[in-house]
Amino acid sequence: MKTIIWINDTKLEALHFKAELMEDSNVHSNKRKISFDFKVPSEDYHDIAILLYQLNFRIRIPAQELDFNASIIDYSTSITDLYKPNQVADYHLELLEQD
Repeated sequence: MKTIIWINDTKLEALHFKAELMEDSNVHSNKRKISFDFKVPSEDYHDIAILLYQLNFRIRIPAQELDFNASIIDYSTSITDLYKPNQVADYHLELLEQD
């Protein structure tokens, strides 16, 4: 099942979406952590790379009525150079809520 996630103004169709609460011992509160996979075709590679280099994002997940700021805590991709036409990379992204 796909979950629609907005990262800033970019809409992604997330696969294997997982949301959990992580304890932040510095402030004795919980923060949201989300992780998910998504596909990136070569024609979208540049835009996704520019987006992810920002590091800090506004996250919106309409189906779960979630809206919060987050930053990347883990990220990986199956292909590091998507400039060749007709390729599709599998991305994995983990984000942690920020104040």
